[in-house]
Amino acid sequence: MGLEEYRYDALNCVRCSNCKWMDHVYMRSLRFSKICPSLSKYLFDAYSAQGRMDVVLGIIDDELRYTPKLLDVIYRCSLCGACDVMCKRCIDLEPLKVLEELRAKAYKEWSPLPQHRSLVANIKNYYNPWGQPRAKRERWAKDLEVKDITKEKADVLFYAGCTAYDPKLYKLPRFSIEILKRGGVDIGILGAKEKCCGSPAYRVGDREVSIELAKNNIKTFNQLGFSKVVTSCAGCYGMFKSEYPAWGKMNFQVLHIVEFIDQLIKENKLKFSKRIDLNVTYHDPCHLGRRSEPYVHWEGTRVEFGKLNPSKEFRRGTFGVYDSPREVLKSIPGVELIEMERIKENAWCCGSGGGVKVAFEDFALWTAEERIEEAESTRAEALVTCCPYCEQNFNDAIEKSKKSLKVYDLVEIVFQAI
Repeated sequence: MGLEEYRYDALNCVRCSNCKWMDHVYMRSLRFSKICPSLSKYLFDAYSAQGRMDVVLGIIDDELRYTPKLLDVIYRCSLCGACDVMCKRCIDLEPLKVLEELRAKAYKEWSPLPQHRSLVANIKNYYNPWGQPRAKRERWAKDLEVKDITKEKADVLFYAGCTAYDPKLYKLPRFSIEILKRGGVDIGILGAKEKCCGSPAYRVGDREVSIELAKNNIKTFNQLGFSKVVTSCAGCYGMFKSEYPAWGKMNFQVLHIVEFIDQLIKENKLKFSKRIDLNVTYHDPCHLGRRSEPYVHWEGTRVEFGKLNPSKEFRRGTFGVYDSPREVLKSIPGVELIEMERIKENAWCCGSGGGVKVAFEDFALWTAEERIEEAESTRAEALVTCCPYCEQNFNDAIEKSKKSLKVYDLVEIVFQAI
């Protein structure tokens, strides 16, 4: 659908400001009650979802022109989906879809930001956003005894994702493989043949590159014949779960590594032999939480009074992966989980998604610092997440602010405990 198809949503936004605040039913303090990083940072209404609805109407009606300032408003948004969840608490509109279509239209009709143009060019040329040679994609797996699934059959594909190019993040896919092997899983990898999931290109607005990658990946995965694809990257997981089904039939199940670990524990296939004495708080990644709900196909029209024919099942952030990470943390001997105020579908974004980290480092770090302050308010010793992008941005913010809070991926704590 194009931006023009969402005129109803833009026009019928009632400007209630729900998109700016955590639902009052869940609020525990004024300090941690805001939900939109963009508006909270820049304060002007144009940076909120309801303000961007006015921008959409202006562009559709040819009353606005793309200018550097307008592009700033469009792109200083991590597309975290919080506004979408809050909107659907009171009225069934699609602000997240509107924001994504707005970005896609700006990308196509004007010009991508220089940083985004470089990111997409790298994906096209190297199948990763960093411009690294494809041969380096499998360096994280050096010396690991794991099948090459293109040469040897395996029941499960482990998809490492593009963050596996970063030596500082090698531990995440390596620990994931060791944990799965310990749980008796028949696992394989694509190694250097793995390609980007397409999420970074999709989020900055390049539909052509991202959808082509998605279709190629679906075809490859189906041909390899495994039953499950498991990833430790929340961004890849959200793309596979919420977007891929629109572009092809998938003959495999998609799981995040934390879901699989939770299953293995409950089936007594994975047991902990070491006590980890640590008080932690958990950060829900956007693409593992509210943005990971399964894709729901709908075709129809708006009829009188805005009703949909046929009716539509809306994604409200309810069915994200919230329980598995908490169940796993609670099952590790010695670990105590202390929750922050904004959790699950009400979680505050880490700030690195939607092309923000690569184009607006200051905004990404500001958003992370806000979350770190919330984590510190729990008096937990460590902040745990299930997304390498979140982990990286939190660590960058901690280094900048000289904080002492530790950041872990949940996989790292599980590996230590086994």
